[in-house]
Amino acid sequence: MATLQKRRTENISGNFYVDSTCIDCDTCRWMAPEIYKREGNQSVVHHQPDNEEEQLAAMQALLSCPTASIGTVEKPKDIKTVQQTFPLLVEDNVYHCGYHSEKSFGAGSYFIKREKGNILIDSPRFSPPLVKQIEQMGGVRYMYLTHRDDVADHQEFHDRFGCDRILHRDDITSSTKDVEIQLSSNEPIEFAQDILIIPVPGHSQGHTVLLYQQNFLFTGDHLAWSPYLHHLYAFRRFCGYSWTEQLKSMEKLAKYSFEWVLPGHGRRYHADKETMNQQMQQCLTWMRKQ
Repeated sequence: MATLQKRRTENISGNFYVDSTCIDCDTCRWMAPEIYKREGNQSVVHHQPDNEEEQLAAMQALLSCPTASIGTVEKPKDIKTVQQTFPLLVEDNVYHCGYHSEKSFGAGSYFIKREKGNILIDSPRFSPPLVKQIEQMGGVRYMYLTHRDDVADHQEFHDRFGCDRILHRDDITSSTKDVEIQLSSNEPIEFAQDILIIPVPGHSQGHTVLLYQQNFLFTGDHLAWSPYLHHLYAFRRFCGYSWTEQLKSMEKLAKYSFEWVLPGHGRRYHADKETMNQQMQQCLTWMRKQ
C-alpha cells in the first residue's frame, strides 16, 4: 500500500502520488499518460486530474498498479464506482482486465466475451472486484497463457471458474504442470473458427500468440509498441530462449493480417492492416540489426 512517508519527491503536489515501491512496470504510464510519467526509472505524477475523465483514468491506473505504489492524500470516495468499470472495453468484445499482478511484473491481461465461451488472456491479479465483474459477464471457459512468465494467479481463476487452461508444453513449469490443454505443435493451431494460436518461440521456448477474428493479436512478451523507438519491437534484453528463433517467429508472424497488437508487457498498438504490415516490416529491420 502506497504511503506518504515513501512518496517520491518528483511527484507534482496534489492528491495523487507514486511512492518509492514502484517497480517501473509502465502500467500507469500507458493507462493514464496524461497523469503519470517516468522519472528516474520509476513513475511519478506529473499532472493532477482536473476533470472527471482524468480522475477516472488516474483511479483505474491506481487499481491496476501491481505493487499498490500509487496513493492519494485524501481517501477516494469513488473507489467502488471505478472498480465496476473493469474490465475496460478495448473494441468490440475485447476488454483489458486491469488489476495487473506483481507476480508477472505488471503484465497486462485481456478478456474476450464470446458466445462459445469467454477467454481470459494471461492472468490478472485475482482481485474480488474484478472476479465479480467477470462472473457477471459469464465467467471464464478458457484461460489462454501466452508463455511461462505471465501465469500469475492462474490456479485461483481455474479453481473459481473451472476454466480449461491452455499453455504450450515447452513452457510448462512446476506451477503449471496441471494445465488442462498442453499444446505441443510448432505449427499454427486452429483452436476454434475465430481463434488461431501461433507458436512464436524466442522470448521463451514455448511462447505462443493468439489471433482472434483475424483482427486482435494477443502477443504476450513477443511483440509490443515502443514509445521510445516509435515502432513495433521485441524485447531484446529480455529474450530468455533465442533471439535467432524470435526473429524467425516474427518473420512468420508478419505474414498474418491484424489491426491490434495487445501485449502483456509493452504498449499496445492499433492501426489499419496496411500500416500494421509496414510496422511489422520495420520491426523486422530493427531486429536484424540487433
